[in-house]
Amino acid sequence: MLEKDFQVHKDFISAEEENNLLEELELKFKRSRYQYDHWDDAIHGYRETEKPTWNQVNDCVINRLRAFAFSTTTMQHVHVLDLAENGHIKPHLDSIKFCGPTISGISLLTASVMRLIHIQRPQVLVTALLPRRSLYIMKDFARYEFNHEILNNSESFFRGEKVTKTRRISVICRSPPPPPSS
Repeated sequence: MLEKDFQVHKDFISAEEENNLLEELELKFKRSRYQYDHWDDAIHGYRETEKPTWNQVNDCVINRLRAFAFSTTTMQHVHVLDLAENGHIKPHLDSIKFCGPTISGISLLTASVMRLIHIQRPQVLVTALLPRRSLYIMKDFARYEFNHEILNNSESFFRGEKVTKTRRISVICRSPPPPPSS
């Protein structure tokens, strides 16, 4: 049901590319604190930023993500979400106000487990492992018909195995939101 609208691609980036991204991102986050409240209560234990430009090496990685995951243009700013070890993303449905039908993110530092639950039929669910250095692509049906979350460590299992998430950074590109209807 979700094969074309939710995909995970292992080892999308190398360890060296991960280190290069982290080096640039640490400068951005070094003075900010983790937050434990969010405007829509969807994220717990996080820091975030929007990054419009990257150094030349990392720009190549961002452009590769865009070319691989999107058939159209993406928003210029890349959303970077830094989850603390005790952080998690609560079940939520994405708003169409902030981005279009596709989001795609690279997972840095740790593996984590994402759960997608159909909003009309909660018995329809998918549990996905997002390995370190993987790329996930979520679009259309998966974005608008399924609540999705990054599990906290007490619930984080994949195929019966415990997956302990440490600090996790996601580098996320999005398609632009649709134009306002007149």
